Amino acid sequence: MSDVALDLGGISKTYNKGLPGEVRVLDAVDLSVGSGEIVALVAPSGAGKSTLLHIAGLLDTPDAGRVRIAGQDMTGEGDAIRTQVRRRDVGFIYQFHHLLPEFTAVENVTLPQLANGVSRGAATARATELLTRVGVGPRAGHRPAALSGGEQQRVAFCRAMANGPRLLLADEPTGNLDPATSETVFGALIDLVRTTEMAALIATHNLDLAARMDRIIHLTDGKLI
Repeated sequence: MSDVALDLGGISKTYNKGLPGEVRVLDAVDLSVGSGEIVALVAPSGAGKSTLLHIAGLLDTPDAGRVRIAGQDMTGEGDAIRTQVRRRDVGFIYQFHHLLPEFTAVENVTLPQLANGVSRGAATARATELLTRVGVGPRAGHRPAALSGGEQQRVAFCRAMANGPRLLLADEPTGNLDPATSETVFGALIDLVRTTEMAALIATHNLDLAARMDRIIHLTDGKLI
């Protein structure tokens, strides 16, 4: 690993704090993910893995602890800085693709680049390149409804990687796909991550897929093992 893309220190999070139903989902979690490293996050439903991903991606704030993205300490930063860093350095992929239905595949991948100040021509060229690399180039002009589930998820991968983030966060990215399609989509994801040298933290229930990553961590009772 050449450098650290994600550094979490002492991350704690409690829901319903001070109430009878208080739940401590994260308890002093420490985690570093280096550039070019793919880490599997394995945990049962409700164990807090989505909360951890949201904190890592600056979508949520911890009760205590430190979040560094590409060396920048985000502790105490306001919404404007957090949004800027998230847009520039973090890509998200979810179990459901969340593509915009009124736009084509290439447009869905182009839009986040436009929001980041990239010219339309350059954004379209990069979107086309990414879609071609994951095998959906011929479908670039189709809207999501005309794409298969696996194609939609590969478009979502490309959208997450469109701005060249330092860190990719994925929450059960193949959980909504059949095994054969899941294998195809996961292969495309790993290939993109490997060739771009970004860091990736991928939450999954699939132990076979997790075993193909560089490292597996388990979230149990709020702690990483």
